[in-house]
Amino acid sequence: MNIETIYSIYLQHPSVQTDTRKLKKGDIFFALKGDNFNGNLFVQKAFELGASYCIVDEENAVINESCILVNDVLSTLQALAKKHRSQFNIPFIAITGSNGKTTTKELIHAVLSTQYITYTTEGNLNNHIGIPLTILKIKPDAEMAVIEMGANHQKEIEGYCEYAMPNFGLITNCGKAHLEGFGGEEGVRKGKGELYQYLKKQACHVFLFDDYNYLREILGNYSSLISYGTRNSNANIVGEIKSQTEFLEVEVKKGASIPSIKTQLVGGYNLPNILAAVCIGKYFEISDNHIKEALEAYTPSNSRSQLIKRDTNTIILDAYNANPSSMKLAIENFAAMPGEKKILLLGAMAEMGTESEHEHKQIVTIINNYKWHQVVLVGEGFKNSYQNYLYFQNSVEAKNWFHSNTISDALILVKGSRSIQMEKILD
Repeated sequence: MNIETIYSIYLQHPSVQTDTRKLKKGDIFFALKGDNFNGNLFVQKAFELGASYCIVDEENAVINESCILVNDVLSTLQALAKKHRSQFNIPFIAITGSNGKTTTKELIHAVLSTQYITYTTEGNLNNHIGIPLTILKIKPDAEMAVIEMGANHQKEIEGYCEYAMPNFGLITNCGKAHLEGFGGEEGVRKGKGELYQYLKKQACHVFLFDDYNYLREILGNYSSLISYGTRNSNANIVGEIKSQTEFLEVEVKKGASIPSIKTQLVGGYNLPNILAAVCIGKYFEISDNHIKEALEAYTPSNSRSQLIKRDTNTIILDAYNANPSSMKLAIENFAAMPGEKKILLLGAMAEMGTESEHEHKQIVTIINNYKWHQVVLVGEGFKNSYQNYLYFQNSVEAKNWFHSNTISDALILVKGSRSIQMEKILD
């Protein structure tokens, strides 16, 4: 069955699901399969739960006339998303980067939503399955779309652009993330730079963080850009940190007149994320007051730069993701915060490949530069580099230590890769 026919079915049943546990009556079920799962085996279950149609790619999964057999379910899902995307003549803003892309996406969405009907990626559904699902959730009333793109190897962003078709975009940064898949830091820059290359071919706008010279190098000569920065007077939007005693307060000095944005974010490393939202807001003619109100109202969730008060302790929970770049920034920012009794609870960094031991030793070297009340390192990556600090194999062991000690009046940073699940320590 061709994609035009499937799209006509989708228009009658505009809700797509790939997981029967989340399926609602009337949904179209896409029977995806991978190394450890096969959606074709759940077709009967999908119909029992009320699925309108099932898209399958195995003949024995065709159990009734509402099953649609295709060559490959995943590529069909992506083609359907591309068909749906092509119906819209609105700004589609793509965001990628090593660090901060989800927070930046949320901030931009908050700002744009003050004036426009804006759809965006839910959570971090930013991969080859999540992006098509995000696009297919966009309704006809959409005036803006903000699409987050995650990647762990080259050619991935290039592939996303084929069906997301962004006409605006930004790269937050290129750091030491997913080194194993990208093949080193240069590979990261090349992979993330695929967004720039697509936008340039389409003569679309780029929002550029002007502090990072390497982003200009990746972009090359290109005039259709709007810049934001913290020190370059030539940038369209220029801002700086006003205070970060507890939460981050920012002043926008050029391109907007916002003397104070009192955010609910922790850490000076969020300054570029805030300025990106200001920059995009100003480009789309949102008032300074609305930008300020949106950014001040945004509350982080999902273990991203959350500040938690528990008894007499103040906890910074930033345990959704970690790589050498974000870990370094988090430690340095934490060290600069006022407080006498500081405790580091750091989980190992995933997907470092052959660089894992070296990168974890580098983190310990950074830790050594400061005075701490206590340092706890968790996970295999730190096994050969924890030196004189406390070490636990997993977050469960660390949790047992944490709860067996009476900790009071402390400032605590909890950070680590998703796979380590450092947030469990606080359960």
